[in-house]
Amino acid sequence: MADSIRKIVVVGGGTAGWMAAAALSKVFGTQKYSLTLIESDEIGTVGVGEATIPTIQEFNQLLELDENEFMKETNASFKLGIRFVDWKRQGSDYFHPFGVYGVDMNVNFTHYWIRYHLAGGNADFGLFNPQTLAARMNRFGRMSEINPKAPNVNYAFHFDASLYAKFLRRYAEARGVVRQEGKITGVSQHPESGDITSVTLESGQTIAGDLFIDCSGFRGLLIEQTLKTGYEDWSQWLPCNRAVAVPCDKLRSEAAQAPRNRSGGPVFQKELAPLPAGKPAGITPYTTSTAREAGWQWRIPLQHRTGNGYVFCESYLAEDKAMDLILQRLDGKPQADPRVIRFTTGHRKKQWNRNVIAMGLASGFLEPLESTSIYLVQEAIMKLIRFFPRDRITGSLRNSFNTEMLFAYDDVKDFLIAHYKVTEREDTPFWAYCKHMDIPDSLKARLESFAQHNLSLVKPNELFKEASWFAVLAGQGLMPKSYHPVADLMPEDEFRWRMDRVREGTAGLANSMPGHEAYIARACPSTQLASI
Repeated sequence: MADSIRKIVVVGGGTAGWMAAAALSKVFGTQKYSLTLIESDEIGTVGVGEATIPTIQEFNQLLELDENEFMKETNASFKLGIRFVDWKRQGSDYFHPFGVYGVDMNVNFTHYWIRYHLAGGNADFGLFNPQTLAARMNRFGRMSEINPKAPNVNYAFHFDASLYAKFLRRYAEARGVVRQEGKITGVSQHPESGDITSVTLESGQTIAGDLFIDCSGFRGLLIEQTLKTGYEDWSQWLPCNRAVAVPCDKLRSEAAQAPRNRSGGPVFQKELAPLPAGKPAGITPYTTSTAREAGWQWRIPLQHRTGNGYVFCESYLAEDKAMDLILQRLDGKPQADPRVIRFTTGHRKKQWNRNVIAMGLASGFLEPLESTSIYLVQEAIMKLIRFFPRDRITGSLRNSFNTEMLFAYDDVKDFLIAHYKVTEREDTPFWAYCKHMDIPDSLKARLESFAQHNLSLVKPNELFKEASWFAVLAGQGLMPKSYHPVADLMPEDEFRWRMDRVREGTAGLANSMPGHEAYIARACPSTQLASI
């Protein structure tokens, strides 16, 4: 075991590797610590982490990135949430937005909405969330630019993962990170401690290190192949184990733009229809997740193309059939042949083992249903920074890191399982299995509490808050039977007046935004497309 940490080696590039290298070079610099990243141009990366959640803004802010520049360089679009089609049953449609419903009214606003709904109010709870309304009109705008007095609208991004990795590589190399090209053919360990001491490249070059970050993908070159850490398999709850990914030409449509009046301003719409049926048009400010016969299909709109994938369970659908189906369901002409990604949902039993920290696919995999892949990389990076050893690595630091990372995985796991469990679908063998499968006790408690009292038992440090649980569970048909008694204290006339004002204010906020594609064209158009 090294007496001090001076040499940090990142094994593997891609999004995870370059995120780690960029963040560590920004926080610690390269004067006291040497930072080396090893990757091979011959080894491809999965590169499907193209949809994110709002926490990515915190990472970009840590690096002090200019948001418009980042978007131009990665062909990015904005994301207000995820549209879920056919998950409750065939023909159903709901939206999981970033951000809360309504306003602060002593208890969570959804308790007031349930009172409103049970008394005959509109069953569309999306009318009380600006991200949902803006998505329905294909609008987006940073409120700080439109109306600084208006409340913030939470958003994330869709981007090209390979371009993001290249963007971060330039950032990291400018701050002293050394990229070493080559395949690793050997790993050396300390004879007593078992720590990794160095890796050997195909060329014969040896690179020594004190702390290794394993971003080598599913194979887990250091964390698993060398250290035999072990894997916690969650397939019994998350049975999907394959993905077929293929990009296609984007579908342009004037209908994708927000309506404008004669003066060029947005048309005010107090009542808004649900999201349009059929194929979404243009660069939508949301990801689309459509339930299919043996899993689900993603649609991620970028400035230069649309990303598509079919996540499925191989026990219920053959790979060649999945490839045929995804090609039949594209918006436009495919830009490449479909490629199959094989995985097992779960995580390494230790994320930090000896002097190796696993990140990205090397640490585990939770399917991209709620766009948490890059979030989990970010969490690992921020926890490494928090628990970074001043001198030598201790068991206390490792245990603290592992405890918090396993909590993060558990938190996401239960939320993903709920999407499959809370459904009316039994129309295929896959959905019959999901509907009737046993689930973790922690999720059973959440679902019972939510169904009875609209309480999803969210812990303070969990990623998905009350609004997210409400959006998904209510969206998939689990409507709470009751609500908090505080919501009954407001007199009926005042209550109706307040609900109307909140609803009008929400619509007004969404209506103040320009069309999503128009906003991108003005603020952050792709540099790659501009050069074509």
